[in-house]
Amino acid sequence: MKEKIVNFFNDVVKEMKKVTWPTKDELKESTMVVIVVCLIIAAFTYVIDMGVSYIIKGIFQ
Repeated sequence: MKEKIVNFFNDVVKEMKKVTWPTKDELKESTMVVIVVCLIIAAFTYVIDMGVSYIIKGIFQ
């Protein structure tokens, strides 16, 4: 059991050395893309919600 655990962590270390980490500029750019997309989706959801609410209020009043 101990040998399996040690092998697992050795494999994790080997795999982590293969990872290509993003540069600071790439990370900033990716973060901005995520924030902008989240804002666009939030605005779209808000508009759809307001439209549906307006329609529902119109039907039931």
